[in-house]
Amino acid sequence: MKIFLPFSKITVDLSKINIMSSLRFQALRAIQGEEKKISGYGDKKITAIFGSHVFNGRTMREFLSDEAYKSLQNSVKSGTRVERKMADQIAAGMKGWAESKGATHFTHWFQPLTGTTAEKHDSFFNIKSDGTAIEIFDGDALIQQEPDASSFPNGGIRATFEARGYTAWDPSSPAFIMEAGSGKTLCIPTIFIAYNGESLDYKAPLLKSIAALDKAAVDVCHYFDKNVNKVIATLGWEQEYFVIDENLANVRPDLLMCGRTLLGHSPAKGQQLEDHYFGSIPERVYAFMQDFEQEAYKLGIPLRTRHNEVAPAQFECAPVFEEVNIAVDHNTLLMDVMTKVAKRHKLKALMHEKPFAGVNGSGKHNNWSMATDTGVNLLSPGKTPRTNLMFLTFFVNTIKAVHDYADLLRASIASANNDHRLGANEAPPAIISVYVGKYLSDVLDEVETRVKDKFTEQDEVILKLDIHKQIPELMMDNTDRNRTSPFAFTGNKFEFRAVGSSANCASPMLVLNTIMADTLKQFKKDVDAIIEKGEKKEIAILQVLRAYITKSKNIRFEGDNYSDEWAEEAKRRGLNNFKTTPEALDAYVTEASKHLFYSNGIFTQRELEARHEIMLEEYVKKVQIEGRTLGYLATNHVLPAAINYQNTLVENVKGLKDLGLSESAYKAQLNLVEVVSKHINGINDNVEAMLQARKVANNEPDMHVRAGKYCHEVKPYFDQIRYHADKLELVVDDKLWQLPKYRELLFMR
Repeated sequence: MKIFLPFSKITVDLSKINIMSSLRFQALRAIQGEEKKISGYGDKKITAIFGSHVFNGRTMREFLSDEAYKSLQNSVKSGTRVERKMADQIAAGMKGWAESKGATHFTHWFQPLTGTTAEKHDSFFNIKSDGTAIEIFDGDALIQQEPDASSFPNGGIRATFEARGYTAWDPSSPAFIMEAGSGKTLCIPTIFIAYNGESLDYKAPLLKSIAALDKAAVDVCHYFDKNVNKVIATLGWEQEYFVIDENLANVRPDLLMCGRTLLGHSPAKGQQLEDHYFGSIPERVYAFMQDFEQEAYKLGIPLRTRHNEVAPAQFECAPVFEEVNIAVDHNTLLMDVMTKVAKRHKLKALMHEKPFAGVNGSGKHNNWSMATDTGVNLLSPGKTPRTNLMFLTFFVNTIKAVHDYADLLRASIASANNDHRLGANEAPPAIISVYVGKYLSDVLDEVETRVKDKFTEQDEVILKLDIHKQIPELMMDNTDRNRTSPFAFTGNKFEFRAVGSSANCASPMLVLNTIMADTLKQFKKDVDAIIEKGEKKEIAILQVLRAYITKSKNIRFEGDNYSDEWAEEAKRRGLNNFKTTPEALDAYVTEASKHLFYSNGIFTQRELEARHEIMLEEYVKKVQIEGRTLGYLATNHVLPAAINYQNTLVENVKGLKDLGLSESAYKAQLNLVEVVSKHINGINDNVEAMLQARKVANNEPDMHVRAGKYCHEVKPYFDQIRYHADKLELVVDDKLWQLPKYRELLFMR
C-alpha cells in the first residue's frame, strides 16, 4: 500500500517500512542468541608469543649471515643505506623466515595520505625461462616496488596519466607477518614517494623530522655530555575506541559509511552516573580484547594497559613507550588488527572521534619525550645540578617551540572527525596551551625573576642549588594531571592530548619533532653567541633560558581549559582559537611554517602545498559523504516511519470523530499529529536546503573556498536535520523506527 501526502512530497511504501524496521529487531534478537567467543591466553605467557611474527634481532641472527646482520644493524643505528649486494642476502634470509612461518606472499606496507594503510601482495612464486617453478625474493624486491602513485591522494603531484610511484624499504622498522584468515603475508614497512622523489605518505617526512631532531638535540646535549651520539624521539600512545555489536552497526548506514551516527537521541542513561569508567569489562568485549592483544603481541606491539573508558561502550589500550617511528607503525597496525579481530567476535570497533552525540568521543593521547643513546630521558629531572640544567634546557625549549608554533600544532590534529570533539568539554579545546604543574611553574618563575641581566658566578651557584632542591622532588605522582590541557607535562614527558582517535600519529609527531629541532638549533646559536663574548657556558645557557621563559609565558596555563574564562583570557594573550579544520589548516602554509619545513628539510614547497590541498580535499569529501548519507537516512528511514505513524494517528482521530466523540477525546492525538507534521516538514525543508548548499559548494573550483562553504554553509544543516529527526525518534511508535537506537548501540552486547 502506498500513501501520498502532498505537503511532504513523500511517497511511502509501507511494505518497505515493515521490512526495514524488522532488520533492527532481527539484529536485537541476534544479540540475544549470540554465542560468546571464548578467548584467552591459556597456559601461554605473553613473553612466549611476543614478537613471534616479527623479523627482529633474534630472528635475524638465525636467518642472516654475520655480514648481512651487521650491515642491517648498522643501517638501523646510523641511518646509512643497505648496500645492494647485502640486500640480496637479507632478502633471502627474510624469505626463509617468512616461509618457515607459512607465508606465501610479500607486500610493501605503507601509509599513504588516506588515513589507512596500503598493501599490494606479490607471491614468492615465479617461473624460470625453462618453465621451472621457483620461490624467489631478491634484494630488488625487498628495497623497492612500484605502486600507482596517481591513485592515492597526491595534491596534484601526480596526474592520472603520471602513474609511477615507488615504495622504498625502511630498515629501521622491522618486517612482520600479517595473518588474515588462513593466509600469511610478509609485510615490509616502506616509505611512499612519487616518481620524482616527492613524498606521498606519512612515514617519509616523519623520518626526516626524526633525523632533524636527532642532530639538533645531540648538538645541545654536548653542552652537558660529550658522550651523547644520538637522541631519539619516543612515543607512547593511548588508543581510545568504541565497541558495538556488528549486527546493530550493519543496520545503521551512517555507521557503515561515515564511522559515526548522524542521527540518534541520547538515551535516558548515558555516562552521567560515571559507572562505566574503569568498571568491569563486559565478557564479550573482554574476549575481543584478549584476542586482539595476542595478535598485537605476535607483531611486537607492546600493549600494557586495557580498561573501560568514560562513555558506555568505550574502551582504551596503551603500550610501553617506543621509538617514535616504530610506535607510529605499531599504532597504525593495531587499528587494522582491532578492526579485523572485532569481526571474529561479530563486533565493530569504532575509531571515529565522535561516533555518538551526547557522550564522550575518543582521542589518542600522544606521550612524547626524547632519550639519548646513553640512557637519559631528556625530559626527566635529574639528581644533580648538571643534569637538572640539561633537563631545564630541553623542558624550556619544548615550551618555547609550542609557543612559537601553536597554530601549526593545532593544524596537525585538525580533521573533520576531530572538529566534533575538540572543545566539547570532554577533550582539550582548540586553543593550544601548555600545562607544567605547580612545582615547575615555580622553578620557571624563579629563573625568570631572580636572575639579573648580568650573571655572576654566585648567581649560577644559587640557581643550580635552587633547581637541584626543587626539581628532584618532582615525581610523576607529585605532578597533578590537567586532563583539560592539550599539551601537558606529566613528570617525564609531554602528553599531547588533542590528537584524534582515528589519526595517524605521524602527523602531530613530525610537526612536534620539527618545531623542537628548529627551536634547539636557534637555542644553540643564541648560547654560542653569548659564549663567544667570553661568558661561561652555564651562565650563557641560563641567560637564554630566561629569555625563552619570558617569551613563551603566554602559552602556559594551569587552570580549566574548558572554561569560558580561559577562552577570553587566551584571546587577551593573543592565542588563536581555530574551531574548524579549514581555518586551522591554513597554519601549514604561513610564511613561518614554510620556512620551518623548508629549512629543516622536511617538505619541499610543492610537497607542503600538496599536503595542504589533500587535507582540505579530505575534509570536503568527508563532510560531503556525511551530507549524502544524512539526506538518505532522513528521506528513506526517518520520514517514512514518521509518516506511517502520522497516518495511524489520523485514522485514529477519524475513527473517534466518526463515533461522535468531542474533540477533547482525541486532543492528545491531534497534538501528536501537529508535532509529527512540524518535524516532518522541518526535515524535508532542511534536506532540500542542504542539497542546494552542496551544489553551490561543489561548483566552487578553489578547494580552500569549497572547504569553507562545506564547513559554514552545508554542515550547519546537519544539526537542524538531526534536531527534527531526534525529536521524531521520541514520539514515533518504536515498532516503526528503523534505526537501532542509542540505548541499543551503547548497551546491547
